[in-house]
Amino acid sequence: MARLAGRRALFAVPVLLVVTFGVFAIAAASPFDPVKAYAGTAGLTASQENLDQLRANLGVDKPLAARWWDWLTSALTGDLGDSSVLRQPVADVIGERVGWSVLLAATAFLVAILLGTTLGVLAARRPGGWLDRAVTSLAYTLEAAPPFWLGLLAVWLFALKLGVLPSGGLTDTASSTVTAGQVASHLVLPAGVLAVSQLPWFVLYVRQGVGDALGDDPVRGARARGLAERTVLLGHALRSGMLPVLTLIGSRVPELITGALLVETVFSWPGIAAATVQAATAVDFSLLAALTALATAAVLLGNLVADLLYGLADPRVGFDG
Repeated sequence: MARLAGRRALFAVPVLLVVTFGVFAIAAASPFDPVKAYAGTAGLTASQENLDQLRANLGVDKPLAARWWDWLTSALTGDLGDSSVLRQPVADVIGERVGWSVLLAATAFLVAILLGTTLGVLAARRPGGWLDRAVTSLAYTLEAAPPFWLGLLAVWLFALKLGVLPSGGLTDTASSTVTAGQVASHLVLPAGVLAVSQLPWFVLYVRQGVGDALGDDPVRGARARGLAERTVLLGHALRSGMLPVLTLIGSRVPELITGALLVETVFSWPGIAAATVQAATAVDFSLLAALTALATAAVLLGNLVADLLYGLADPRVGFDG
């Protein structure tokens, strides 16, 4: 296990280098001018000399490779630079927001796994039955629904029509303090929408995996020994059927991050979504590179966790292969 984690860590180094350099390359080719974005309306009347001086102060007058190398060497010492659009250190921007994004994504992912497993098992019990058809139809329908549309629909139904849940934000409008109760109530809609957007894949994978496992010899042997159907389903079929789902966990991380950004925007959740949008439109090199490296690291970590879980669940799979 330690050897596998070490190999993945070494593999992550060149990946992060290439990804961060790509961010600087794409940002450099962008038609947006970071100097004008930084100056705002004052840039409309500023002289060319002042704009050139501001360009030098921001470091965007240097060649692409030099800008990336300066950022990289500073990042290795713990200095991620300053955000030109938010006017504060990049480390502070991420530190203030990433915790809320992790809370949202982790809650939604856990709900999606638990609910998807339950619905998948129920559908697999009687293939072709009414429950199986209903669950799979719902899964395919949700698979085609974009997260932002689900978010707007949830706001309309639960916040505007029924008035049972807040429409967005982290706390109530008149509140000046952040309490656990307010955060929990405001988390329900965004986490629920994000979970629903991830739900179809878990439902379909579990249904297929458990359905196949029910036809395997060990499961048929367990039934022949007179074991209860619940024991056969949960103790034998579910364990074998969940193995493909473990690999799905890692592959869903990129989609989870993308969906979280959209959901955070719809519900005004104070995560990294707003900072990402601002960094992209203002060509904020330092913030863009840091956020992209963070997302890449999350994807690599998700794949590693999925492989480790698969190896732990199936002893036939070695960690050294």
